[in-house]
Amino acid sequence: MKLQNSFQNLSKRNMDFEEVFQHILAFIRLQPNGNHRLIIGTDSQVHSSYTRFITGVVIQREGKGVWACYRSIDIARRILSLQEKISLETGFTQDVACMFTPEKQNHMINLLLPYVEKGASFKMVGHLDLGRSTKNKTRVYVNEMIQRIESIGLEAEIKPDSFVASSYANRYTK
Repeated sequence: MKLQNSFQNLSKRNMDFEEVFQHILAFIRLQPNGNHRLIIGTDSQVHSSYTRFITGVVIQREGKGVWACYRSIDIARRILSLQEKISLETGFTQDVACMFTPEKQNHMINLLLPYVEKGASFKMVGHLDLGRSTKNKTRVYVNEMIQRIESIGLEAEIKPDSFVASSYANRYTK
């Protein structure tokens, strides 16, 4: 497994986590009186000789824009077990979420505290590329993966609300 801790987006490559964190702080400072959601989610795609996992990191100011980046990890084999893929996706989401230590979370929250009376808010969310519909093969894993995300203090969201995993990260798995 090629584990890398560099992040990228359309305008910048090879960002380390500290750079990502500084971009998030700058985004929050632009409009600290908004409703901010830090969303992390992972999707994967099996290719001919490897499986690619993309973990998206999105800071969203509801109704007023986003800043986003992602981390790519390639595992040098085809992962065909749905349970293994879903478990790894959840694990990579947890891994990136845990980079936001309590100190880093407090730093973000402290930027917003003076604006709480003006409507400022902050929450961390884990997006899972899972769904409960009867047509969705991932439905049997929903409760377990939600518990894993919630166990590290994030709110969990699944399809159709988990756009960071099912749309943003998915775009870069191809």
